[in-house]
Amino acid sequence: MADLRRFAPLRFCLIFRRKTDAKCGTIPAVRVGMESNAFSPLLQSYFEHSPTQAARTLETMDEEEVVEVFKVLPPELAAKAIRELQSAYAATLLAGANADLVKELVKELEPEHAASIFLHLPTETREAFLKHLTAKQRKDIREQLTFPEDSVGRMMTTRFIAFKADTTVKSATNRIRSLAKKRIPTSYVYVIDSKTHLLGVINMRDMLVADPTAKMSDIMLREIFTCHAFKDREEAAIELGKRRYFAAPVVDSDNRLLGIIRAEQLISDVQEEAVEDIQRMFGAGGDEKPFSPVLFSLKQRLPWLHVNLVTAFMAAGVVAFFEDIIAQITVLAVFLPVVAGQGGNGGAQSLAIVMRGLVMREIPMDKSRQLIAKEALVGTVAGLVTGLVTALIAWAWHGNGYLGVVIGLGMIVTMFAAGLAGSAIPLLMRRFGLDPAQCSNIILTTVTDVVGFFAFLGFAVLFKSQLI
Repeated sequence: MADLRRFAPLRFCLIFRRKTDAKCGTIPAVRVGMESNAFSPLLQSYFEHSPTQAARTLETMDEEEVVEVFKVLPPELAAKAIRELQSAYAATLLAGANADLVKELVKELEPEHAASIFLHLPTETREAFLKHLTAKQRKDIREQLTFPEDSVGRMMTTRFIAFKADTTVKSATNRIRSLAKKRIPTSYVYVIDSKTHLLGVINMRDMLVADPTAKMSDIMLREIFTCHAFKDREEAAIELGKRRYFAAPVVDSDNRLLGIIRAEQLISDVQEEAVEDIQRMFGAGGDEKPFSPVLFSLKQRLPWLHVNLVTAFMAAGVVAFFEDIIAQITVLAVFLPVVAGQGGNGGAQSLAIVMRGLVMREIPMDKSRQLIAKEALVGTVAGLVTGLVTALIAWAWHGNGYLGVVIGLGMIVTMFAAGLAGSAIPLLMRRFGLDPAQCSNIILTTVTDVVGFFAFLGFAVLFKSQLI
């Protein structure tokens, strides 16, 4: 069998000519012991000019033969063909290929496609696959595949069947027959484009009665229910239950097909999670229990209490700097909590939006500045509105219009700083490789308090003569 594999390039050429009516030219004489390199120029020409059709031909061949074809292709052309293959099939090929070939091929893969292939690799071969990736590729894959604990992405399976839109029913049927030996579920067949975006779904019954020459795009159902990879599994279980589906495709924010989720497994996991939630209500979950040792509880709480203490003294230092103006105009002290409260709430709103965007992978690195500018603008406009309301209240309360001006201007600056800091802090922490969820809120509170107090009391100094 090993000797026959050496003729895989010739078999590819013959199949490709039969399917596409292409003129292969003169096939070199075949003799036992010939080198596969004799077909290299011919194969390179096919893969260079018709990568999609070449990939469709590869999918009709045995994995061992495809690996032999890849051996005579330059890595960039082989990777070009892999990008046209189904991720599951590409993973099967790479899992069976030798380490040197895999190392050359993965260098040419885009992060999204490498992540998709990684999902389909057997668990025992994933570590070997990662060793061949660059540090940047590993980081990108990690970013792509890090799903929240209770999300659909954590429990999806990558054992599904998907075909490109231009695949014929006959080719798809033949491929399904070969995959049936591996017990891959075939209740639903999904249709994707060259970038693995989900286009539709095909019921197996519709596929069986369709014209063998028809394309997948001709018989697929375009209206399809999907679950986002970051969707909470309880919500997904409810939606699948309402529709009575036993499986649903899992996609990312760009509608790329990542896997499928099964209703049976989903419902089972949700029931288990409900039991865990009840246990947590009675103190059975989390690192610190109601009756944890005193020293353990102090160890968990004291570090964060000290961090908060430092930030509180920073805000107190600003107030102390303006101690003289507060002593002369004591009414200013009444409005300090108002400034701190509005700044904290405005910053928390921006922080929540950005944190959610980071978790959902909705914030590309190249759009970070755009997001910060938008949140700063929102904070400024919100500051204008709330500042005007606060100014009117202060004026009506104490009968001094300049007091209203001071608190209004202070509110505008505070809300601007809140929007700016609430969006910038988690993005900067991510850029420096830190966990944005760890202490963003503490830093944000410090910024809003310090800037808010300084702005409010600074304007009070400027309008001192009108306030006394």
